[in-house]
Amino acid sequence: MSKIELITNDLGSHLLSQFEKASTICILTSFVMKSGVAFLKEALASAAKAGADIKICTGDYLYITQPEGLAELLAIDDNIEIRLWKSNGVSFHPKAYLFKSESEDCFFIGSSNLSKSALNNGIEWNLSVSNEKTVFNDALDEFLKVFYADQTVKVNEETLKDYKEAYEHYHKDTPNLAKVWSETEELDLMLPNQKDLPVQPEIIHDPPNSETYGDIKPRFAQVEALEELDKTREEEYKKALVVMATGLGKTYLAGFFAKGFKKVLFIAHREEILYQARQSFKNIMPNKKYGIYNGKYKNSEADAIFASIYTLSMKAHIERFYPDEFDLIIVDEFHHAAAESYQRVLNYFKPEFLLGITATPDRNDNKDVYAICDGNVAYRLDFLDAINREWLAPFKYYGVYDETDYSQITWLGTRYDEEELLHVQLKEDMSSKILGAWEDKKQSRTIGFCSSIRQANFLSSYFNKQGYKTVSLHSQQKEVGRADAINKLESGELDVIFTVDLFNEGVDIPPVDTLLFVRPTESLTVFTQQIGRGLRLAPGKEHCVIIDLIGNYRNADVKLSLFDMARSVGTSKKIEPRVPASCELNLDLQVVNLLKEMTRKRSPRKEKLLNDYLELKNDLGRRPTYLELHLKGHSDSEHYKQEFNSYIGFLSWADELSDHEKNVYKRYEKWLVEVEKTSMSKSYKMVLLLAMLNRGAKEWNKPISSREVAPFFHRYLTETEYRKRIDFSDKSSKKLWEYNERAVSNLIETMPMTMWNRGDDGLTIFSDGMFWVNFDILEEDQEILYKWTREIAEYRLHSHFERRAINSTH
Repeated sequence: MSKIELITNDLGSHLLSQFEKASTICILTSFVMKSGVAFLKEALASAAKAGADIKICTGDYLYITQPEGLAELLAIDDNIEIRLWKSNGVSFHPKAYLFKSESEDCFFIGSSNLSKSALNNGIEWNLSVSNEKTVFNDALDEFLKVFYADQTVKVNEETLKDYKEAYEHYHKDTPNLAKVWSETEELDLMLPNQKDLPVQPEIIHDPPNSETYGDIKPRFAQVEALEELDKTREEEYKKALVVMATGLGKTYLAGFFAKGFKKVLFIAHREEILYQARQSFKNIMPNKKYGIYNGKYKNSEADAIFASIYTLSMKAHIERFYPDEFDLIIVDEFHHAAAESYQRVLNYFKPEFLLGITATPDRNDNKDVYAICDGNVAYRLDFLDAINREWLAPFKYYGVYDETDYSQITWLGTRYDEEELLHVQLKEDMSSKILGAWEDKKQSRTIGFCSSIRQANFLSSYFNKQGYKTVSLHSQQKEVGRADAINKLESGELDVIFTVDLFNEGVDIPPVDTLLFVRPTESLTVFTQQIGRGLRLAPGKEHCVIIDLIGNYRNADVKLSLFDMARSVGTSKKIEPRVPASCELNLDLQVVNLLKEMTRKRSPRKEKLLNDYLELKNDLGRRPTYLELHLKGHSDSEHYKQEFNSYIGFLSWADELSDHEKNVYKRYEKWLVEVEKTSMSKSYKMVLLLAMLNRGAKEWNKPISSREVAPFFHRYLTETEYRKRIDFSDKSSKKLWEYNERAVSNLIETMPMTMWNRGDDGLTIFSDGMFWVNFDILEEDQEILYKWTREIAEYRLHSHFERRAINSTH
């Protein structure tokens, strides 16, 4: 029976009673104080120890949240997830405590933040709502949207360090804002009235008559991809990745593939993608039953369930399904979501087959997906290849010079300071230049990509004053419906839709034939997703015009490599890339000179490598391993090797090594470079090294015989299908699939040991049947050098099989 109660004092005691029995605990609070953490510390620790799913989200608005409070939360238990809302000046007011247990669902909403006075003896008003299942599920769903929003960052040692610096800087500049809070009283925070939190965009459904219902056949890349997936299943793989450019119908591909399975789970990171995918599946298989799982209900009779990753990642929701409930699990675009969320879900379910689908914006952007799919890339086709095959529209790219000096605008790690950027963007002379470039090159239907809502509003207003019909469409827009705006653009009633991020993915408008970029490119991934919005084929559409303002902002000198048909890993340094034959690339002379000057004046790639490294370090809360840098970093790991000879060389350059580590690097730099750069047509050298490393930090470099290596060598290369298929499948090594110590030993001596023999004066030597590392290691250096050598070996093995698997799909 539902119950609603007003609580005007001692909210803390009510919370503590819920902690004792809750299996799910979600706390959303404007700020966190050390006193509040101390009040709940024991209860949080006990709940975490009992296996409760605990998520805490707080904000940095006005830097009220105390770094000491966040540090105390971090220290309680590693399994507690903590995220910080980056307000960027937007007020952040929520105070909510959600508890789910076997006996009841209960949540508290009111005025109490996470501080002792608010929970114990302050004047606070809160409502307790129990056993209102629908309302509770709505609250939990909204909590997850905030918790995993782009504005939040995971709190760990690195992000806490950044927050503490910003906190001290803010309070130094704002001395009248009290930093010290007593345990019995707190500041009365009358926060200024700012923008509302972004409203969720409306859900856009596929038009019911967009295809012949139930009579759709695979086409273009879908046919090839399905053939490769069939081969994958015949080879008894359990996982696969398909990479298809935006506009080639990857969701329909998933639907066609799903026809061969009884029960299907489709996972995505945005709710509207779930509804669109459900419609696509319905169009293909109209007689099957479909359900959306958003935490509110479970349709157990559905043949296919479409679920949000954030909902499923909650223990209370995922455990409503059996681990083997689904024959096929399809994961859409999962490089967007928190890695922990996906890992939790994928570790729980045991499907007959796992299919990852993505419209990879960059050739090197989905290595994490590759890892989850066990290295099996069944099919890959990027947008340049698709244009060459006439499956996507060609483009005419115009690089228009932007005279803004971005070096004078503060860089905040992943983006420019919004207020400083707006100061130069919201000017009529800038708008006039944008209008002129658009009028000169436009076609009939335009999407304009802006860096902020205020810029989108400003440009829309300016264009309208010049007699054009435009709208500003964004997450806070309530006056204009997105579906209505799209229809008007398609029909010609609108000339331009100015937007910030609504059309990065999930919504296709094939007739769009002009893209206008009036923002500095901060993310190459997002930039290429946005380009995909204009490449869909449509009747009467011959090509897409891309009008792109280029100034001296970050990534300006590397973004054009995305259009280069000739690029290979890290080798393209041309100012003007070679585009597909059907396309054009036109740059203002000032743009060409600017890009040349940027390349000559500084080392933009080194700067980008450092920024991308620091971003990953913040995300992990520690220095990433080499393999983590490869799997999760935004920059291609090969670039670190090219610029610095080794990953450790980069760490030394970036001042990321301790004094002892710097000395170790100097002493053994030649060895580290040797392991990084020794040629590898097969994996054998690194498998040999890994076998040596398995003997431990004090023994790994000592002489080893081929017979000692043989068991590990054979097991490593045959324990997974893709390793066996790639490096152990020629005529001679196929005979070794069944273990034969003598034959495997002979192979090891013939291949890695002999091939890696550098002679008496070299770093490695093979003599009298023994292979060893031919230099002395100081005792105090053993652990560090062992760890670095292992990191490089594991990275090179992963990279080798990844590259060979990807090449085999072309």
